[in-house]
Amino acid sequence: MFADYRLPHHISINICARFLFTSLFLLSGITHFTNVPYYLSLMPEVIPYKVALIWASGIVELAGALMILFNWKPKLGGWLLVLFLLPVTVVVHGYEMLYAEHETIRALQQAHFLKGFSLIGAALLVTQVGVSQKEQNK
Repeated sequence: MFADYRLPHHISINICARFLFTSLFLLSGITHFTNVPYYLSLMPEVIPYKVALIWASGIVELAGALMILFNWKPKLGGWLLVLFLLPVTVVVHGYEMLYAEHETIRALQQAHFLKGFSLIGAALLVTQVGVSQKEQNK
């Protein structure tokens, strides 16, 4: 395999990758405040304090995404996204994947569930290596 120093490191690819990774969280984080009824409809009935949880998760999601996007404490930003993604993936998408009335909805929720675990993996990678060569040396 190539030594790490021999691999290409382009700032434009780094910035593009950060934008692509965080765009989902930025848009979703904003809609946690602009479309609360939608998020209420996704949550199982047994969850208490739904609106407070929606707002808190929107804040955590936006903070984590912005930290990664602007390369300001991106490892902490990665942990914030993991903190957001774990309960959402398991509680919301996992629950609907198992208990939705329609097979189509269950299949869609399975796709969201798998996407959530993939994003958790990417966020965990950010927690370990950061997003730039400068960050890796810390």
